[in-house]
Amino acid sequence: MFTLDAFHLARAQFAFTVIFHIVFPALSIGLASYLTVLEALWLKTGRQVYLDLFQYWLKIFSIGFAMGVVSGLVMSYQFGTNWAAFSDKAGPIIGPLMGYEVLTAFFLEAGFLGVMLFGMNKVGRGLHFAATFLVAFGTLISATWILSANSWMQTPAGYSIAADGRFMPEDWWAIIFNPSFFVRLPHMVLASYLCVSFLVGGVGAYHLLRDAQNQAARTMFSMALWMATLAAPAQIVVGDLHGLNTLAHQPAKIAAMEGDFETERGASEILFGIPNMKEQRTDYQIAIPYLGALILTHSLDGETPGLKQWPRADQPYAPVIFFTFRIMVGLGFLMAGIGLVSLWLRRGGRLYRARWLQRMMVAMAPAGFIALVCGWITTEVGRQPYTVYGLLRTSDSLSPIGLPGVATSLAFFVVVYLIVYAAGIAFLLQLMAKPPHPGEEGPAQGAPIHAAGLTPGPAAGAPMPSTAGE
Repeated sequence: MFTLDAFHLARAQFAFTVIFHIVFPALSIGLASYLTVLEALWLKTGRQVYLDLFQYWLKIFSIGFAMGVVSGLVMSYQFGTNWAAFSDKAGPIIGPLMGYEVLTAFFLEAGFLGVMLFGMNKVGRGLHFAATFLVAFGTLISATWILSANSWMQTPAGYSIAADGRFMPEDWWAIIFNPSFFVRLPHMVLASYLCVSFLVGGVGAYHLLRDAQNQAARTMFSMALWMATLAAPAQIVVGDLHGLNTLAHQPAKIAAMEGDFETERGASEILFGIPNMKEQRTDYQIAIPYLGALILTHSLDGETPGLKQWPRADQPYAPVIFFTFRIMVGLGFLMAGIGLVSLWLRRGGRLYRARWLQRMMVAMAPAGFIALVCGWITTEVGRQPYTVYGLLRTSDSLSPIGLPGVATSLAFFVVVYLIVYAAGIAFLLQLMAKPPHPGEEGPAQGAPIHAAGLTPGPAAGAPMPSTAGE
């Protein structure tokens, strides 16, 4: 499947950099909304614990947001170097969508980010909350435009093809709100919320295991589990709708995800197996009869596609997405199960005493991000061999660039990413390893505000527990 040439190295480079990148926008989307909720609860109730958690997670948000911006610039760089043919042919559609994202979402986020990070003691509480809300709203707008662009590549609509092979916009409403947009956007947003809920819950559980009376840790642990209880089942429903949409518009992807090579009615659901592209079968199957048809068609005798319907050159590589899909789904159901268990423990007042659940939440802290990356791999590898599904092949999207150039830039990215992002992630882990304290300080290392009177507290140099500053 993989050969050492410019084409496959360019794909490997894009995959490597986007896996790093996608984690940070998801972190920003989820954390920005969480920070908005925390500040709203502080303003409504006056409880210091909500302000402490806001300041605690604001430091983490600021670092994650910056890392997301930098990694996003690298993605744009590759469109111009490794994938210039794609940029030339799809640019009339993808270019404006990306431009709208910058003009609306990024400017909104950048415009109010400074107030959100450093303005707690400098502007009124209403204006500061408005800034926090607008930053969170900006992350959702950003997700909307990016998901619109990606969804158009998956299910293109509203275009015409010029004589030179370029995609020309004909109906922007159809382009933006293409057939898969309305399931992909909520799927991504819910995934971001689950990423952050299990990260927050894992951090809260980590500190509860060390100090069961830490009020801030108890609060973040409880809030995270409430989000898991609500978002995980919703994600399962949206995921089912996503599957039905993919079956309608990208049936080859569904066949590869399911490991089905034969088109049949009443298909089994293959729980485990090893897809064999050479022999066109899935070996070592463990399957449940009729369940595959029931899941995909909501009927026991529904017809599901097999990969043999398509020429081998048009088949996505099943061995990769077969397993990434199952990791994503398995983690999704595990998240939903943890949410339901937490409800049962709340009824008996045992939520904070269940140390086994706290240990599990620590272990599950990265689960949302693992599921997110696996979902991205499933989506993008499943679209192959196309960049614009069914219309523009990936092999025809490459720049006229040689192997040495791609190999050099890939090696450079690997070295830089492993140094810079390893340091960034280590710093984030260091911040999260420190327990939240009353009077938590924000990124500016300024004076915290006491909830009781909303007045400035002790100066930054006062003897008060604080976290590492930026």
